[in-house]
Amino acid sequence: MTSTSTPGLARFNTLGEDAAFAALHEACASTAWVRRLLAARPYTAPDDLYAASDAAMAELGAEDLAEAMAGHPPIGRPKPGDPTSAREQRGMAGASEELRAEMLELNLAYQERFGHVFLICASGRTGEQMRDAVRERIGNSPERERETVRTELGKINRIRLARLVEEDA
Repeated sequence: MTSTSTPGLARFNTLGEDAAFAALHEACASTAWVRRLLAARPYTAPDDLYAASDAAMAELGAEDLAEAMAGHPPIGRPKPGDPTSAREQRGMAGASEELRAEMLELNLAYQERFGHVFLICASGRTGEQMRDAVRERIGNSPERERETVRTELGKINRIRLARLVEEDA
């Protein structure tokens, strides 16, 4: 979408503060990110919302990133009863027991190295692609990995915001 508002965006723009906070917090668990997006309402087009999201993500400090990451379950273990994490991690749904066990080991090794869950925009990726990504990224420096995580969070946020504002009620 470019210059015209969608019904979903119009609905989002008119939500009360608490409802809009809750909707954004579901997309990203960083309170700082949510507050930045709320402060810029109303948005004239979805692209304006996405640009605001990208700008807010770029400014998050380490604590804000940690808060955002805390809202994401490990790859291969979506939150029970959470259709969003199940949909986003669909690539692991049909994974073999061997791949699931390997992902568990890699997730634990990654978490031990970096102090947080392995975060990747899993939408559209196979279990093997996610395994290969964690294998590759576990060798990153903490600084490089923090920026990779920031990029992946930005991708996830855009997908979740698109679902929020581009769908009909």
